[in-house]
Amino acid sequence: MIFDSHAHYDSEQFDIDRDELLSSVLPQKGVVAVINMAADYESLKKTVALCEKYDYIYGAVGIHPECANDLPDNWLSDVEALLSHPKIVAVGEIGLDYHWEDECPREKQKEVLIAQLELAKKHDLPVVIHDREAHGDMMDILRKYKPKGVVHCFSGSAELAQETVKLGMYIGLGGAVTFKNARRPIEVAAWVPEDRLLIETDAPYMTPAPFRGKRNSSALIPYTAEKIAQVRGMTPEQVLRMTRENAERLFGVVCPA
Repeated sequence: MIFDSHAHYDSEQFDIDRDELLSSVLPQKGVVAVINMAADYESLKKTVALCEKYDYIYGAVGIHPECANDLPDNWLSDVEALLSHPKIVAVGEIGLDYHWEDECPREKQKEVLIAQLELAKKHDLPVVIHDREAHGDMMDILRKYKPKGVVHCFSGSAELAQETVKLGMYIGLGGAVTFKNARRPIEVAAWVPEDRLLIETDAPYMTPAPFRGKRNSSALIPYTAEKIAQVRGMTPEQVLRMTRENAERLFGVVCPA
């Protein structure tokens, strides 16, 4: 009963076998739901198309901070127009990324992020937050706007995770917990309250060990679940059930029994 709370199946890395993977391979591996994340302007409609083609795929639409430069004037209204689609369940992937600051200046990133946070609040939808090397500014913004949602691929400390949860948000963890010397993700995985943890792939990225360097997919989530279970004193099945129930609650998705 795998619920992958964050993937990018519109990525060109899946062009060669996307339909086979999504129509047969993943369902056979026990994947019952995936939230596909738009990132750039072109991926907005691609995400909707995936939602319409595959029953178990839902979507989030938004502009990633790396892609926040050179947007058309009507970009925000185009995002908003897609929020009425019954399978679009969040605004995302949005956030701040100061590692790729050359792709988009910090002030522009903040402007685009805040516009989308306000849009999510207007439509009472959760947000999916990307935060890379921008923890201070991101927490300031989250404290101010208090969105519901998840900080995906959480890269901060356990202390930062505690503050994030106090704001009412969820913590998303993926393949990084399996990496050698992954101290912070392991500490976070051990601490996060049961009702605030989501599991994800960020496919095709962040592939768990022992498959690092290869393309990621939702079929590999059990490796992440196994590591999280190990540090929490649970079984992998318990982790998958817990994270599925949490994702269902956050995104308003009901998986088949």
